[in-house]
Amino acid sequence: MRPASRFPNPKTLKPQDPKTLQLSRNMGLKCGIVGLPNVGKSTLFNALTNAKALAANYPFATKEPNIGMITVPDRRMDKLVELIGPRSVVPTNIEIVDIAGLIKGASKGEGLGNQFLGNIREVDAIIHVVRCFVDDNVVHVDGSVNPVRDKEVIDTELILKDIDTAEKRLDKAKKAAKSGGKEELRVVDHVTKILAHLQDAKPARSCDLDDEGQVILKDMMLLTGKPILYVCNVDEAAVITGNAYSEAFKKSVADEPAEVILISAGIEADIAELESYEERMEFLSDLGLEEPGVNILIHAAYKLLDLITYFTAGEKEVRAWTIRKGTKAPGAAGVIHTDFEKGFIRAEVIKYNDYIQYGSEAAVKEVGKMGVEGKEYVVTDGDIMHFRFNV
Repeated sequence: MRPASRFPNPKTLKPQDPKTLQLSRNMGLKCGIVGLPNVGKSTLFNALTNAKALAANYPFATKEPNIGMITVPDRRMDKLVELIGPRSVVPTNIEIVDIAGLIKGASKGEGLGNQFLGNIREVDAIIHVVRCFVDDNVVHVDGSVNPVRDKEVIDTELILKDIDTAEKRLDKAKKAAKSGGKEELRVVDHVTKILAHLQDAKPARSCDLDDEGQVILKDMMLLTGKPILYVCNVDEAAVITGNAYSEAFKKSVADEPAEVILISAGIEADIAELESYEERMEFLSDLGLEEPGVNILIHAAYKLLDLITYFTAGEKEVRAWTIRKGTKAPGAAGVIHTDFEKGFIRAEVIKYNDYIQYGSEAAVKEVGKMGVEGKEYVVTDGDIMHFRFNV
């Protein structure tokens, strides 16, 4: 029997120091940033990734999807690093894709439509950026600022494409039902309901379905069935309280199962240019902000994908691992290595608050706060875990 490694990591270093951070590529999750041309997608992408995607103020500045890995900021990890002082730190991450701007007619292949729709189909979740600022130097593709209208343009194109997909799926289900049984008939019922919902100009994600229907919806891979986060790109003056444009937009999506956040892509671009952590925090303080908007966005995307983090922590390494909410201990172990899952025996679990309260693993053990859990244990957000396995 071998103990799972105490996964190597960190000497106490400032968050996001490129010299000390590695990236834990353990889930392969991908979010796509979408929106009309010139709403600030690429500016936001650059701020998220510190990459330098072309951010021009004319339509189709982004013709190929830009892809970047972004670190998920986690103050819990910072605290663990402070307490343990490990040699390396490995935060978790999410892949972000900046997808080419969409225009009317995309569902029929207009502009970069086919490419856009193909790229969006490949992501796990959508970050939809809408423009809520006025700037005469940045051309709006429709000539005026109206985030509600802009959203409807994209919704219409995605829904039209989904209707086409749903109609084909319904035809296939009806043919199968003629020679099949009750199961095939239920598929017809669910797909018919989804199609009617789309034909009412409503995104598939808002369709009221039971568990079986949700499975069928996921299997259809509809564009509007993907979870979505709306980002209102506002100017500096509105980044805390919002403005008339963002308020109108929030009202328009009130019935959708989606979160709306405010970000100023311009502010985020300025923050990304600052070299040190201290400079960034001072800049934020001057604006009355506690953390960068990109941090808020990343956390919201993490929540959108129904993800949680657990940690492995020791003198060699402190590492964050990403899993789906509801994952049991063997599945969490399998994210580290498949052998850990196959030969899982038990997990030693310390709750994050206990670790912080007592200051070390040894102290937690001494007061009897380390749990020993079996295969049915459901991992909770922030757990610090070691796995015992045998292969």
